[in-house]
Amino acid sequence: MSCAKCDQPVIQRSKYCEQHRSGKRCAQPDCLKSAIPPTEFCIEHGGGKRCAQLDCLKSAQGQTEFCVEHGGGKRCPHCIDWIDSRCGQREYDGYCATCFKRLFPSDPRSTRVYAHSKEIRVRNAIAERATVDSRFAGFIHDRPMYTGQCDCTHKRRVDHRKLVGNTILAVETDEFSHRGYDEKDEEIRYDDLYMIHSGKWIYIRFNPDPSRSCDTDLEDRISVLLDTIEEQIRRTE
Repeated sequence: MSCAKCDQPVIQRSKYCEQHRSGKRCAQPDCLKSAIPPTEFCIEHGGGKRCAQLDCLKSAQGQTEFCVEHGGGKRCPHCIDWIDSRCGQREYDGYCATCFKRLFPSDPRSTRVYAHSKEIRVRNAIAERATVDSRFAGFIHDRPMYTGQCDCTHKRRVDHRKLVGNTILAVETDEFSHRGYDEKDEEIRYDDLYMIHSGKWIYIRFNPDPSRSCDTDLEDRISVLLDTIEEQIRRTE
């Protein structure tokens, strides 16, 4: 079927082609996407409301001035005032999965969060390896790091950590690459942790989820992670 205004083929569920379909087109040459009011461009070419964070080109989310990575969008009401606040999720009544699990441990949804948490899978894999390799024993999982005289409001956690000599081996399970986290907080978090332990640190950032560049399954990824942990323990001993 041809467009009602020219001889070009129509787009799906329309009587017009890309050029003549309803709505204002992006002002970028050769771009047929919709312009996002009140701008002349689509989101890809800078249209719509942009994140107010300096040098960030991503779209502001919801009624906020920032993108998700810089604190925008609908945040979890429990951790909204924390520097490492996370996005709320509809399936957890607007809370992030972590806060929902801690606030409502008896809710059936909390059980599912726990059972399918990739962080727990990593914890169990480390514990299993410890039964045959004593070097893996002594890991502390998801516990706040306190100092003797600390009265700060944020007790920073490390997903999996072990003290080897004067070096802390820290393994972080970054589910979905922590896309909903504030990038700036990562820098502040490192500083906070260093204030607690001023010795050496080795960080292993583990992404358990497939990506465009790596689509191996979780078990294969965990196997590589365990080998990496073993190598770093051997280096620090």
